[in-house]
Amino acid sequence: MSVTDRFTDKRILVWGYGREGKSTEAFLKRCCKPASIDIFEGKREDIDEDNYDYIFKSPGIVMEEENPKYTSQTQVFMEEYGSQTIGITGTKGKSTTSSLLYTVLNACSGRETLLMGNIGLPCLDYFDHIGKDTIVVYELSCHQLAHLTVSPHIAVFLNLFEDHLDYYHTMDRYFTAKTHVAAYQSQNDAFYVGDNVPLFDTKAVKTVISSTKNYDHVLSIQGVHNRFNAEFVYRIATEQFGCDPQKVKEALKTFKGLAHRLELIATVDGVEYYDDSISTIPQATISAATSLKNAKTLLIGGMDRGIDYDILEEFIAGHREYNYILMYETGKRIMDELADSSGVYCTNDLEEAVGLAKKITKEGEAVILSPAAASYGYFKNFEERGDVFKQLVIG
Repeated sequence: MSVTDRFTDKRILVWGYGREGKSTEAFLKRCCKPASIDIFEGKREDIDEDNYDYIFKSPGIVMEEENPKYTSQTQVFMEEYGSQTIGITGTKGKSTTSSLLYTVLNACSGRETLLMGNIGLPCLDYFDHIGKDTIVVYELSCHQLAHLTVSPHIAVFLNLFEDHLDYYHTMDRYFTAKTHVAAYQSQNDAFYVGDNVPLFDTKAVKTVISSTKNYDHVLSIQGVHNRFNAEFVYRIATEQFGCDPQKVKEALKTFKGLAHRLELIATVDGVEYYDDSISTIPQATISAATSLKNAKTLLIGGMDRGIDYDILEEFIAGHREYNYILMYETGKRIMDELADSSGVYCTNDLEEAVGLAKKITKEGEAVILSPAAASYGYFKNFEERGDVFKQLVIG
């Protein structure tokens, strides 16, 4: 039975009506023949589950237990097209790696390649447009993975760092959600994993990628971490799809990077300004600082989700060559936790931070917005935070 036949004459509830919820409604109307489709945006306790055969839950909605009546876009898509899918997850780098792999496979595989999921359009927008030879590159967030019971044919788990504890409360629960990218694979599947990811059960053929090796990929984007990401792309393209190694290397060079990911946005009075608003964890900020030879001033801080900042505080203590401008809730917390805060500045918000950065950063140096914290509570999302930063820089 086709996955779409399952919804014939069924009563469906779409829980959450953002971009994915609207996409789900359109998919059901276009590809299925349900008896009814209702939309709901309230709390779990207000859902009368007996009234529905299936409930599509949007990824950001918290639901701790497993319930077979609940499903999702990702679950339905993987059931139909998981055998054609490369699923990519990790705490950081998954958007860049997904886009980089999409670029390379488009150039080198000779097959139609689609990019979707946590980046690009929702997966069910493509449901009825995928051919038997289509390659799907699917960026998977922890929320999309949390209740998944089908893994993609090729799984990628780049790295694991402390994140999203406001949602999962413990690292174990966050990690468990991420493991679903490979937990349901068979011995005929492939799993590419970074060396800082803890071991977990999977039947797939596993390839471990070292995060400490200095890969020689020539890229148009900055950072050792991006050469690590590129190694996943190179290995998958050459090993799984038989792409010519030299053509892959040439395609890697063409990728210009994504917005808000260590993106050079302007040079003003001889000072370079980089938008790394995607940075929501300490490790990402440290990577940004060490990726640019002329990095001088770091803008840090945002919403406090309760994650550990010890590694960033140790970096600040050991690297006084940078100017650190702290802001918002986490900025104040880091300032309070530093044993020695000399040379570290604290401001109220991004506007004050940019104004101070312009005063203390000299010609030839670089300013990086790399907050190591979420944007929520101050901005709609990290994209808006980056856009505001750009406006403040350019004036």
